[in-house]
Amino acid sequence: MRKQDIEIVINAKGEVTFEVKGVKGGSCLGETKFLEQALGGDAAVVDQQKTSEYYEQSEGYVSTWQGGGSGESGDGT
Repeated sequence: MRKQDIEIVINAKGEVTFEVKGVKGGSCLGETKFLEQALGGDAAVVDQQKTSEYYEQSEGYVSTWQGGGSGESGDGT
């Protein structure tokens, strides 16, 4: 069985980037739906790039979210 990973990186600005590895084709989108929802859904997506694995037969992509959930306005409100 092939190893499958999701690499998650949170930078100093609070942006979250994750990359799916070991999953070919579009199924990677389903594998990360829970992350997308936890980070604010489609409205929070800043960028999405499909890796070469995405274009292989059946079974990675990289998405970036920007922090800024409720209560993080930075102006004390």
